[in-house]
Amino acid sequence: MILNSKIPEGPLEKKWDNYKKTAKLVNPANRKKLDVIVVGTGLAGSSVAASLGEMGYNVKSFCFQDSPRRAHSVAAQGGVNAAKNYKNDDDSVYRMFVDTLKGGDFRAREANVYRMAECSLNLIDQAVAQGVPFAREYGGYLDNRSFGGVQVSRTFYARGQTGQQLLLGAYQALMRQVGKKTVQLFSRHEMLDLVVIEGKARGIIVRNLDTGEIERHSAHVVVLATGGYGKIYYLSTLAMGCNGSAIWRAHKKGALMASPSWIQVHPTSLPQSGDYQSKLTLMSESLRNDGRIWVPLKENETRKANDIPEEERDYYLERRYPAFGNLAPRDISSRAAKERIDAGFGIGPLKNAVYLDFSKAIKEQGKEKIQEKYGNLFNMYLKITGYDAYKEPMMISPSAHFSMGGLWIDYELMTTIPGLFALGEANFADHGANRLGANSLLQASVDGYFIAPYTIANYLSNEIHTGKISTDDIEFEKAENHVKQQIEGFIAINGTKTVDYFHRALGKLLYDYCGLARNEKGLKYAIEEIRKLKQEFYKDVKISGQGNAMNTELEKAGRVADYFEIGELMCYDALTRNESCGAHFREEFQTPDGEALRNDTEFQFISAWNWTGENNEPELIKEHLIFEEIQPTVRSYK
Repeated sequence: MILNSKIPEGPLEKKWDNYKKTAKLVNPANRKKLDVIVVGTGLAGSSVAASLGEMGYNVKSFCFQDSPRRAHSVAAQGGVNAAKNYKNDDDSVYRMFVDTLKGGDFRAREANVYRMAECSLNLIDQAVAQGVPFAREYGGYLDNRSFGGVQVSRTFYARGQTGQQLLLGAYQALMRQVGKKTVQLFSRHEMLDLVVIEGKARGIIVRNLDTGEIERHSAHVVVLATGGYGKIYYLSTLAMGCNGSAIWRAHKKGALMASPSWIQVHPTSLPQSGDYQSKLTLMSESLRNDGRIWVPLKENETRKANDIPEEERDYYLERRYPAFGNLAPRDISSRAAKERIDAGFGIGPLKNAVYLDFSKAIKEQGKEKIQEKYGNLFNMYLKITGYDAYKEPMMISPSAHFSMGGLWIDYELMTTIPGLFALGEANFADHGANRLGANSLLQASVDGYFIAPYTIANYLSNEIHTGKISTDDIEFEKAENHVKQQIEGFIAINGTKTVDYFHRALGKLLYDYCGLARNEKGLKYAIEEIRKLKQEFYKDVKISGQGNAMNTELEKAGRVADYFEIGELMCYDALTRNESCGAHFREEFQTPDGEALRNDTEFQFISAWNWTGENNEPELIKEHLIFEEIQPTVRSYK
């Protein structure tokens, strides 16, 4: 298979304009004849469903939550990037493009990254028009702050609730279309399979989570906006329901998976406090604007933070990366924290954390100013831990967070299955091997509002004579039967161990051997152990209840079954990439001072993987990256 990324001709800054000038259109009368399925109601899903509904297409919107407002975009805290140069600090679309490409360790397409930076300019105006309450300065101007990996202030924010506020804007737009009956909303429905007819995506099989009923839904286009699969580690910043099943079921129908091992570990999470936990809590990266990260200079320190004098503290990010300091990118900051913790300098009851200290900022700016910027985050920290971060440093630790990998897509956001599009974190594009903070909300929004409406219309222009897609087609029947057999098979196992037992075991395996650091021996071991765990799962998992009723354990079983296969592919991907880049840190490939050592000669490509069947080695297909505008350099933040 040869991958065609469909990058338009012309100079970098003209490619998107050139595409839009030549893209085919569907006239308003014909749009009523065309059906679109959108799976997921986060920022990407809600925005594209609302946009296509406004254009006049018949849209069906699906989410497994009880309301679109509970999609996980709501959890993003710190902000959304846009290169509007409001601080007059020499920001520009080009600078944002360079920062993002460098932040991803030169493992992303130039054209996609530039388009995201270009579209960022429109997003803020759109969000303000929707009523998103971005922070403002005294005079009424929108405020900005900095995030990791950049030296300008381009992050727009609404206290520590930016994702929630942006999602509410998209939700309002979505519900407006629901009210106009251009969008049908199906909450509490989970996609369990993709239907492909004559090589094209033509529908999905879903399960009504309240009744257990299996349903068929057809369309001319299927859009997956289902987020990432970081919950595969069990302990992560993601909500319990987050999963990778939709994109994985599509992968097994022919959509390639790209760079699955590139998963971001966030440096600013609350540390694990015990085995009873099912998730970890994210503290916004914005805190690193004013908070200073440090550990004691003495190993196994027992004194309280405020009792340790300044000269006995190691501000290790400021020491190792003086140009960026506490705002070093997430992958670098997380690895640096792990290195200090593993070396015996960790703090907290389990010695698994580092300090995030605001004493200097409070002294210089006053408590009221810090409270104004981060008050809700400090309140959340107090509620969860019982500690007052105004009086003593926060304790933070790295935690699994964001998936840079996902379904392979071309410039049009279409997968290798015609008619199947993937938006936001469900695709692999834009971020390379490491995502810069505040680019997640940006990508999801611009994919849904400003990119997919053009590219989907271009595809649908060839579908106006197709007519309605019948759910009586044999492929719908096959897919439905496959789903029912899997459900019946899970319940029939009737073993002794819970689904969470297997999820927790898989998560620990992956964190230990395919987490912040990886090596050849550990990855090969992990593949063997994942296969053993999978075999045990299919022999000894216990799922109570029935398939034709509400059954949360059954839901989790399907997702964890997919996680075994995703986890194995993650390890294959990490094993075949003999270099270190971004979030992929192979211990065999590092500089003398412990930094990532890229190999552009042999690995300047995107790893796209083809499903070859149960227990078979996946097939690697390479999309070689060509850099015309800027040449890859050694990534340094020193």
